Amino acid sequence: MILESITSPTDLRALSPEQLETLAREMRDVIVESVTVHGGHLGSNLGVVELTLAIHRVFESPKDIILWDTGHQCYPHKIVTGRTQGFANLRQADGLSGYPSRAESDHDWIEDSHASTVLSWAYGLATAQVAKGETDRRIVAIIGDGAMTGGMAFEGLNNLGHAGRDVIIILNDNGRSYAPTISRLGESLVKIRNNPVYMRRQARLEKLLSDIPVVGGLAERGLDATKAAIREMWEPTAFFEALGVRYAGPFDGHDIAAVEMALNNAVAMSGGPQVIHVMTQKGRGYAPAENDPIKRLHDTSESKPGSYTAAFTEALIAEGAQRPELVAITAAMPDSTGLLAFSERFPGRMLDVGIAEQHAVTAAAGMARGGLRPVFAVYSTFLTRAIDQVNLDVGLHSEPVVFCLDRAGITGDDGPSHHGVLDMVLLTKVPGMTVFAPSSYQEVGQMLHDALEITDGPSAIRWAKTEARHVGPDEVGSGLNARQLLAGTELCIISVGKMLDAAEAAATQLASEGISVSLWDARVVKPLDLNMLTAAGEHPFVITIEDGLRDGGVGSAIADSLSELTIGRTPPRVRTLGVPTQYIAHGKPAAILAELGLDAAGIAESARSLCRSEGNVTA
Repeated sequence: MILESITSPTDLRALSPEQLETLAREMRDVIVESVTVHGGHLGSNLGVVELTLAIHRVFESPKDIILWDTGHQCYPHKIVTGRTQGFANLRQADGLSGYPSRAESDHDWIEDSHASTVLSWAYGLATAQVAKGETDRRIVAIIGDGAMTGGMAFEGLNNLGHAGRDVIIILNDNGRSYAPTISRLGESLVKIRNNPVYMRRQARLEKLLSDIPVVGGLAERGLDATKAAIREMWEPTAFFEALGVRYAGPFDGHDIAAVEMALNNAVAMSGGPQVIHVMTQKGRGYAPAENDPIKRLHDTSESKPGSYTAAFTEALIAEGAQRPELVAITAAMPDSTGLLAFSERFPGRMLDVGIAEQHAVTAAAGMARGGLRPVFAVYSTFLTRAIDQVNLDVGLHSEPVVFCLDRAGITGDDGPSHHGVLDMVLLTKVPGMTVFAPSSYQEVGQMLHDALEITDGPSAIRWAKTEARHVGPDEVGSGLNARQLLAGTELCIISVGKMLDAAEAAATQLASEGISVSLWDARVVKPLDLNMLTAAGEHPFVITIEDGLRDGGVGSAIADSLSELTIGRTPPRVRTLGVPTQYIAHGKPAAILAELGLDAAGIAESARSLCRSEGNVTA
């Protein structure tokens, strides 16, 4: 295998075109095999194999700075930078990350796993190079057409053009968002405009024209107008150039030689930002991905029967049938957040705004103000990109937007950027916000209904990626009330959301040891149920459990409330259990929670320690 001889990008430069084709096939085999076993991003990586080979044959990584937006397509990059063996443990604890990782390799400059950020990174790095007088390295930023729907990408692009920073931007267009086409004459013009010899001659011609006495300015403007007219007729919309960014393309992203030529020409025309537009096929070389009409097997996640996401899909359709004013919003993730079935059932009522969470939130506020009932379905980690809009556009205006947060809590394999541990800390600080945390499949539907009944402010429902607990009708709460499962006198356990399974198992263990335990499912973490707090205040010991950040989380709010409720008498000794304020690596959710003491055994041990303690303890 040729792949066995590739230990660094320099090994690619000696390969013939035929060997490169063979290597591309071998790389795809590794990716398919690894993702099939361990999960991860498939279609996006299969689509950039040849592009990655071309990039690493032209540029000298890590001296040249290669930046991958979102990181969904970094697997080929990892393979050619000496990490092929690591794919045997892809996305496993202590194994290869599914995203760029500085801890793994000097070839990974940034750990970029949220979309639309790479152009800002590139601007910042280029600005630092100018300030330090560095001129011996290139900055290459690869961004997908989907990521280009995010507003932050345009902010970075605008700064790059305004400052004239020397950055090569590779726009990887896999046709999932837009796919410009051009004629044969257009293709010829593309080749001309990407030719540095032609561009230098054109610059000399423009200078000669401008130097002609009296009519020089008019002649130069005439030439510019002629070029603009040709562009409008034969080339894709060159809006990049209006921002001061030179555009060339599109090129076939699977033609290594063509991409290499385009990149070498871009290097020769250094002196400002350039976009090299390449067309690729997401999922290329793997029939199941090529034949997936929705997302070309972008990843292996799906809404599994019995999951919280499946419960949301079912509940949203039921509510949509009763409420014609209900609309669903997604930020380019209709499948993963469970909205496709709703879209099929109610055409035109599912709105995909692209990777633009800030816009989605404020647009939802506008929809609510206009009389609609918007439900924004989004991963917990992605909503945190739009907290300002949640607070000031939705919260300040008391708009009844419903935020449905998937993948809340410890999510596992995608690592620190995807754990949804900030949402409860942040959302509970928004005035007028109601926050629900379902502990079962059945609670999701009840809570969505109750959230839609709230018309004087926003609400949020947050649930985990893991399989949902299933319960009978008598085990489902309603409204803003907490639900008591066990009644005791010594220790009160208050559980948030999915942590109820572990809390109940711990309570059973403690009861067998002679500790009298009360157990509550908080259900609503803002506002907290006064009946639950009053009952908890009658116990000498209280433990709270949540799969969000402990600092500033729900447990802290419960502890504060209990101290106020028990003024004049001895307050309970409270211990709050939650996620520490640190970045947590990828691994299986159950294993991570156990390591953090948030499984049944850890909860039981914390309870024993608390009940044996002396003095007022908050640990």
